[in-house]
Amino acid sequence: MMTSLVSSVIEFLTAHPHVAYLAVFLLALSESVPIIGAVVPGTAVILALSALVPSGVLLLWPLLVAASLGAIAGDGLSFWLGHRYQREILGFWPLNRHPELIERSEAFFTRHGAKSVFLARFVPGVRAFIPLLAGMMGMAVSRFYAVNVASALAWAPSHILSGVLLGATFSILGAAAKPLSILLVVLLAMGWALLHIVRFTVRRGVPFFIDALGRLQRWAGTHDTRLSRSLTHLLDPSRPEARTLALSAVFLVGAAWLFLGILEDVITGDPLLLADSAIYHALQDLRTVPGDAVMIAVTELGDTKVVIAVTIIVLLWLMWQRAWRTAAYWLVAIAGASVLNTVIKVALHRTRPGELLYSGWSTFSFPSGHSTVNVVLYGFLAFLIAREVRPAWGLVVALGAATLVFLIAFSRLYLGAHWLSDVLGGLAFGSAWLALLGLSYLRRQARRLEPRSLLAAGCSALILTGGLNIYNSHATDSDRYAVKVGTPYMAATDWWASGWQQLPARRIDLTGETNEPLTFQWAGGLKDLQDALQRNGWFNSADWTPVDALNWLTAPADPTGLPVIPLFASGRLPSLTLVRPNSDGALTRSRLVLRMWVVDFELTNGRTVPLWMGSVVEERFYHPLSLITLTSTQSYVNAPRNTLAAALDGGRLIPRSEGAADSDWDGQVLLARHGEKQKTMSD
Repeated sequence: MMTSLVSSVIEFLTAHPHVAYLAVFLLALSESVPIIGAVVPGTAVILALSALVPSGVLLLWPLLVAASLGAIAGDGLSFWLGHRYQREILGFWPLNRHPELIERSEAFFTRHGAKSVFLARFVPGVRAFIPLLAGMMGMAVSRFYAVNVASALAWAPSHILSGVLLGATFSILGAAAKPLSILLVVLLAMGWALLHIVRFTVRRGVPFFIDALGRLQRWAGTHDTRLSRSLTHLLDPSRPEARTLALSAVFLVGAAWLFLGILEDVITGDPLLLADSAIYHALQDLRTVPGDAVMIAVTELGDTKVVIAVTIIVLLWLMWQRAWRTAAYWLVAIAGASVLNTVIKVALHRTRPGELLYSGWSTFSFPSGHSTVNVVLYGFLAFLIAREVRPAWGLVVALGAATLVFLIAFSRLYLGAHWLSDVLGGLAFGSAWLALLGLSYLRRQARRLEPRSLLAAGCSALILTGGLNIYNSHATDSDRYAVKVGTPYMAATDWWASGWQQLPARRIDLTGETNEPLTFQWAGGLKDLQDALQRNGWFNSADWTPVDALNWLTAPADPTGLPVIPLFASGRLPSLTLVRPNSDGALTRSRLVLRMWVVDFELTNGRTVPLWMGSVVEERFYHPLSLITLTSTQSYVNAPRNTLAAALDGGRLIPRSEGAADSDWDGQVLLARHGEKQKTMSD
């Protein structure tokens, strides 16, 4: 879907470039409008559009002009609103819902004065409020526009030229550019989702837990036991670490709960394991030579050699500083995480996704050692540094460590070295172990550390030992993690007789959920299947172009003109999607939708033939208030499958083994192959 959508957008912009220039103007304007600027992803879209310049789809100078004028107009509009309505506008919705942003912006404006109009252009969060505050506080119009224009002329090239450079870089990659761009989007989306999950958890979980700790403290104050006295000392609000203790406790409970949930799924074989396979196949389809080179280097930064070297260097630094207690905790943190991870691996004996030439205990998969040990290593290092610096710098250190750990963990998924549940389990277990050690460490006063020196020691150790490991191991690891291009084969006669039952009975999406039955298998080229069905009333699904996508907002809409939502099956998007219009009374209309996915093995019978699996379902359309079109997929699949069977010259319906049938499916699968004239419709 993403590839088709990107191609359609590029074709549309090639024919109508003025739409892109207008969009850049409006997006740059929206960046300076309060609240809207925080919601609309203007910067991301502007960078994406600028990346089309090297390919000739858009021109550089119109983009620069549009971005500059939009930035000037946006700040000007915000300034006028502040000048016209003064502080009264802050009481209007939705500004009155975000007092914290207004307070930050006022402090920023007070600290920097007129320069804040220029500086805020490059500072997320406050940039949409500073022009508004400048108007409220009576800043001279001439002075404001002088700074406004200067900041726009600096802001526009910094964004547009960055996008152009990104586009030029991807154009050099040739055929690898598209999967790499999709991979980049996946990484950014995962990082964005993870960041917001953590923020939501901290925002909602910490106040709740602090309230619970307050109740526990009041209970301890009314009792005179050893436990109550220990709790009173630990929960004393006058202690500077009380809030950090609460946060660590929340983190410990959440991480332990997540790990135990994943462990239960791994042991019982719950749907998470189905998601493992789907995501594994999805990422393997995105692999490219440049992407492999980068991800292998990232995973080598988390290798055991690097972990040991960084651990020893930081340990020696702590001993040199005579921070004996901290050095002991540091050693226990890394060694304990490694030992416990190995114990769990040996106990579960879970195999890895592929043959990666690992030996000994490393052949086992759950939990991921890279994820577990590195989250403890860099998490504890960031914890020690963040305690000694201002909160703003502590946040930077924490985000840096989290980014490194996230990339190392993702590299294990990308390279096919671990399942998703392995990586999530490793991150959860490592986080729980880290939080437990943090709670213990904070209970007693520790020797203060020099944060800059510690940061320099840790970063130097990572850069030197990591770089050396990449230099020495990259060639060997490139062979180890290379994509296995061999495709398993099955004799066509074996598939036709009983081998077809090796294919999954139902579609499994990326979340591991089991969905509609896969009621069709085809041996042959998709073009042959497409030609045969088009002669019997089937049509190609409409592409996801902007114009066709808007058909969903019309009523009534032609079923053949509505794009089909592509669905994942075992981590892959459909290779062919066909529709057949249907009529079902005056109030609703429907269509049949056939989706075909590639299978991991091919058939041989004198020649090699690809094998495909598919689902055919009925989608019914509804038109609420005659304004838009909505669709509902019907669960009954026998009639759509029989309609498909009638359109093919050769094929047969064969029932699956017992247990496959239910009230919506009789358990039969349609088998068909190109060049056969099998008239038998049941066997």
